[in-house]
Amino acid sequence: MPAEVLAQAAHEMLDWHGSGMGVMEMSHRGKEFQSIYEAAEADLRELLAVPANFKILFMQGGGLAENAIVPLNLSALRAPAGGTGSADFVVTGSWSEKSLKEASKYCQTTVAASDKAGGFTSIPAASTWQLSDQASYVHLCTNETINGIEFQSLPDLKALGSQAELVIDFSSHVASRPVDWSKVGLAFGGAQKNLGPAGLTLVVVREDLLGHALPICPSAFNYKTVADNGSMYNTPPTYAIYMAGLVFQWLKRQGGVAAMEARNIAKAELLYGAIDATGFYMNGVARGARSRMNVPFFLRNEALNDAFLTGAKAAGLLQVKGHKSVGGMRASIYNAMPIEGVQALVQYMQEFERTHG
Repeated sequence: MPAEVLAQAAHEMLDWHGSGMGVMEMSHRGKEFQSIYEAAEADLRELLAVPANFKILFMQGGGLAENAIVPLNLSALRAPAGGTGSADFVVTGSWSEKSLKEASKYCQTTVAASDKAGGFTSIPAASTWQLSDQASYVHLCTNETINGIEFQSLPDLKALGSQAELVIDFSSHVASRPVDWSKVGLAFGGAQKNLGPAGLTLVVVREDLLGHALPICPSAFNYKTVADNGSMYNTPPTYAIYMAGLVFQWLKRQGGVAAMEARNIAKAELLYGAIDATGFYMNGVARGARSRMNVPFFLRNEALNDAFLTGAKAAGLLQVKGHKSVGGMRASIYNAMPIEGVQALVQYMQEFERTHG
């Protein structure tokens, strides 16, 4: 979270704009919160250049819940009458693996491509994907936080001969780079990486994909119901929406998504450059698939891991330990992380190598 956003929220905690109450005390149907919601939606549409024929839904449950909600809404799009819907998955890391497993509870699933055998270090070329003829959608996790894999561009499914819709989980890099909406049917993401605190889930869905939910889909998870009620069918995560709205305003003040992308490229190049400049550190991800948001790296001598982490904490560099499933280190350099933070990490890495190399 940007420091100035946290400061503004603290200032408004007890009394929002002279209303006599804080946002957490507001009715979600009151005029005060309605103004917060409308501004947040409009700012997000502007920031992400979301076309008019897409609905923006503010939901709950995070990306994990959307792994079930998406097939409940979209798997029957191209299913024959009375038939079971299906979806294709490109598995590029831990999160897309979870998505595949969850969707399998609600529809037929096919692994169109996977780099599991390669240790999730690259993205299979789209020309090699084995897409199903009847799939309603193709699912991608466009940034894998654990494995440090990111799609640098989106595939054109029609050019690949598929009539399926492209569904992307952009939880961990939303608003860090533009989205080519001409290739996307639905995008979803938890807000807690780049947009705000945990609790808010963003869904951006093309209007013609609404109204196809399976009969077993809960009403609160039916995209058409949510859209028809302006994301107010049930009480939304009001404070998380308010905080995200402040982040949207902050992003606009920074120059928008294009400016953030330029900053993110600079941060990532600085950190990867430090890793690649020496044999002391390693990153095994193919260069064309490296994430700008999540940079895993390993010390070639892993016996030094504990010393590295202890020194990092002493230097004020927190949460550098890699995910338990892969080990090593990981730097998550989301939008709110200034380049000075990356410079501090690089300086520490270089000093640690000098004293332990």
